[in-house]
Amino acid sequence: MKKLLAPALIAALMAAAGCGTNSRAAQERNPAPCPNTVALADAARLVEFDGEQILEDVAYSAEITGVEVACRYFEDRPIEAEVDLAMAFGKGPKGANGKKVFKYFVAVTRTNLEVIAKEDFYVEVDFDEGRRVVVKNEEIDKITIPRVNEETSGLNFEIIVGLALTPEQAIFNRSGKSLKFPELQ
Repeated sequence: MKKLLAPALIAALMAAAGCGTNSRAAQERNPAPCPNTVALADAARLVEFDGEQILEDVAYSAEITGVEVACRYFEDRPIEAEVDLAMAFGKGPKGANGKKVFKYFVAVTRTNLEVIAKEDFYVEVDFDEGRRVVVKNEEIDKITIPRVNEETSGLNFEIIVGLALTPEQAIFNRSGKSLKFPELQ
């Protein structure tokens, strides 16, 4: 009895997982990898100074510490993607307010080509009870990426995330300068 049940169970699992003959043809017509998703290196961190570019004059900081994507698409329908951003925020010695709003962006590009769409988002961080570091996850629950036809793979696109920076903050990031925060060992 157990010997007959095992092959039936395996066949049912394979069918449910889409391993049947018909789904193989569908997979070949519709390759389903998600778009590459990255934090733009020059915009993955932000340091806001109140004065000179030294540790004692840091007001606030932010960093994108992780990016994950999930997506789905079928036949010639658009790609529907969700992005989960892990972020860390800091309040430095010159941070005056208990709350701070940070701005970040999510952009969709054709791989190594032009930007198709870009949207700005805001996250409010509460440095309550003397907290100097706050870790948050931000979820962008619907990014729609149009496709020309069902052969257009998610690998033809990229999802790029970054923090909104001033020109001075971008120059600081590109300079290679780094600040060491003793309490963040």
